[in-house]
Amino acid sequence: MHLFALSCLASLLSCAAVAAEASHASTTIEKRAVPSGFVTTNGAQFDLDGEPFYFVGANSFWLPLLLTQDDVDATFQTMQSAGVQVVRTWAFNAINATELPYALESGLTYYQVWNNSDWTLNEGSQGLERLDYVVETAGKYGIRLILTFTNNWFGYGGAELYIYHILGNTAITHDEFYTNPTIIASYQRYAQTIVERYKDSPNVFAWELMNEARCAGDTLPSGPDCVPGSETLTTWYQLQSDYVRSLDPYHMITTGGEAGEDFEASLALPNIDFGTYHMYPQTWYPELDYPGSNFSVEEWGLGWIEAHANTAAYVGKPLLIEEFGVTGLENKTEIYPVWVGYALASGHAIEPWQFGELNLTEDGGNRVIKYTDQIYQGASPNDGFTFYINQTAVWDVFTAAAVVQGYRSGP
Repeated sequence: MHLFALSCLASLLSCAAVAAEASHASTTIEKRAVPSGFVTTNGAQFDLDGEPFYFVGANSFWLPLLLTQDDVDATFQTMQSAGVQVVRTWAFNAINATELPYALESGLTYYQVWNNSDWTLNEGSQGLERLDYVVETAGKYGIRLILTFTNNWFGYGGAELYIYHILGNTAITHDEFYTNPTIIASYQRYAQTIVERYKDSPNVFAWELMNEARCAGDTLPSGPDCVPGSETLTTWYQLQSDYVRSLDPYHMITTGGEAGEDFEASLALPNIDFGTYHMYPQTWYPELDYPGSNFSVEEWGLGWIEAHANTAAYVGKPLLIEEFGVTGLENKTEIYPVWVGYALASGHAIEPWQFGELNLTEDGGNRVIKYTDQIYQGASPNDGFTFYINQTAVWDVFTAAAVVQGYRSGP
């Protein structure tokens, strides 16, 4: 299966140049002028300094959580050797004031400290200085970053931290995050902090409004005003993308969306530059995945890829499959080549969840970060979707895809 997968990917090389040329030649939408070194869009493709820019990327939420600069550099070096050109990571890490003693003792990276109804910013050596180093170092390895402003989920300080601190016991539904003026102002104040800090850097690929925005969250349900047809999320995307564009006329902006939203409507917004979507059919539909069932994780994924590709083509903007994953090494080995090959054939950019690094040295290679996330025997956090360089059958799927994308891109 391993050699067959590589052969399937390699066969795409024969049509890569033709496809890229045809896409480039047929584009009639005028691209936005940006400074040299900034990636932008040109119709349905990404462009870098006037040339097509196709890429295989990676997800690494834990990169700014590392304690040593040596480990950050080593991780970027491994990414570079694998052909990774864009990395998505969290530009948020928020804690409650009650967590501060633990954070100080453990070395946990944190950017916001919530106390009562407001937060204070940590720009110090355990705060935004760590993100500064990640942004600065990425460029040394030819890598650009997608920086995400907050999380739909509670992990590392997401929407419900805003909701509970600002609304307190009056909080009823999760979607108040998208409609409450005080919450929106607080979110925008943090987004402004990040944008103004890095808006002049070509090492930023794009700003991402939120990871996996949904009407419901971890603990709060959705409300009656956030249902199909209400366009609550689309309205919030428009408000926030317009706001970020007012701060930064050059970098691209995307949603970070997953499921449960109007993908076409959000992608068509004037200040949303490209589409993103996530894909986890194995864990989204576990009740359907059993012996004898006609449900196929692989086939469902192909349909999901096709649906988003068709919509992106209709709207005329680039598309990134921003997260996808299955658990189990055999599943990864069998399914990823099929999904990746189909995404490549439809002109996607690709970012699997998630990249793993070995031989990390901090604290002797063993440290609990937070929750169940830990560095263990030198390996970065493993949530079951993580793949590492020693898992060659999986690793080579993405390195081969990176070769294809590089061939399609400009010199």
